[in-house]
Amino acid sequence: MSKQYEQLDLIEEVTCNDGSKYFEISNIDQNGIAELAADRGDIKSVKILQVNIARTKPLITYEKYINDNYNLQTLLNEDDWRNPKWVEWDKPKGKILDAYNMVLKANKIG
Repeated sequence: MSKQYEQLDLIEEVTCNDGSKYFEISNIDQNGIAELAADRGDIKSVKILQVNIARTKPLITYEKYINDNYNLQTLLNEDDWRNPKWVEWDKPKGKILDAYNMVLKANKIG
């Protein structure tokens, strides 16, 4: 199955097993993988904070980085939802971290 580009359209809060929290810009498919990871104890919990976020240039910059650098799991692939592998996405300093922070700020999160 060829890799499909995924648009990001929501913001979620992830609580790690150590109690630390972080925000992620995601989509409903990736949120489903996060919910499965929480059910299996890879993370403590995940909750959606904002849906249908605006498709701004910063969002598209971050989205392209995620699609180019991560093998995004999908609920359409049975192996992914049977054995989700939780990966916290890096946010490298510079253009990517700036774009991520702009999306959070525009949505009054953080």
